Amino acid sequence: MRILVTGANGQLGIDLVERLNQQHDVFGLGRTELDVRRLDQCLSVTRSIKPDAIIHLAAYTAVDQAESEEDEAYSVNAYGSRNMAIAAQENGAKLCYVSTDYVFDGSASVPYKEYDNTNPLSVYGKSKRAGEFLTSSLCSQYFIVRTSWLYGKHGSNFVKTLLRLSQEKEKIKVVHDQVGSPTYTVDLAKFLSDLICTSNYGIYHASNSGFCSWYEFAKEIIRIRGLDVHIEPCTTEEFPRPAPRPGYSVLDHSSIRINGFEELRHWAEALAEFLNV
Repeated sequence: MRILVTGANGQLGIDLVERLNQQHDVFGLGRTELDVRRLDQCLSVTRSIKPDAIIHLAAYTAVDQAESEEDEAYSVNAYGSRNMAIAAQENGAKLCYVSTDYVFDGSASVPYKEYDNTNPLSVYGKSKRAGEFLTSSLCSQYFIVRTSWLYGKHGSNFVKTLLRLSQEKEKIKVVHDQVGSPTYTVDLAKFLSDLICTSNYGIYHASNSGFCSWYEFAKEIIRIRGLDVHIEPCTTEEFPRPAPRPGYSVLDHSSIRINGFEELRHWAEALAEFLNV
């Protein structure tokens, strides 16, 4: 297949393009090659490439900054997704839009299913939810894949930040009242590469199996690396941020199970592989 990947220079994009290149004709474009905010550019690029499928990763992901840059967050996450949906529909291409656990408010006590009601709290979450709506409204062959707590070799993420702080501090405070599922970019890239080859359209939740708090995640990172640093639990209130976070955003993988895909491995197993590479 001919596959176009937007946001190809991000932490997920780099791993995804590397994976797809093993089997497909891949066109990985970063912001300089394709500004998704421009409909004319989206149409021009897709008319030139004529992709069979588009995996849309380009996003505004500065969660806290989005609270004061609402128009910019929406221009990329909502209207950029609209533009890619229009371009995909014109070309008869499948469209896979990668979304987030932040579309939920975190008030649940059991894992969120794919078709549970959404209620995003932050500008980032609301703009990504708008992108989901426009994707499903404007493209007839779509996958929406929500994921959570991404980390990997490329870009910045919690694992890299914690390892850096462990070299600078003897004690690190980490919130213990936010619960979710860490997701390794390599594992998500494999799922996306399998999904895009099917016609099993709809909404998917794709995160590594199991769940933990950020505090438990941090403790496991330190344990695996054998570092001499004390991880101290704290509450969200003790660590205020501009954007509200969902307190519980564990994702149920019912679409993965029902459609016959292999569940992503347990988060601790994935983390151990990442840290031991």
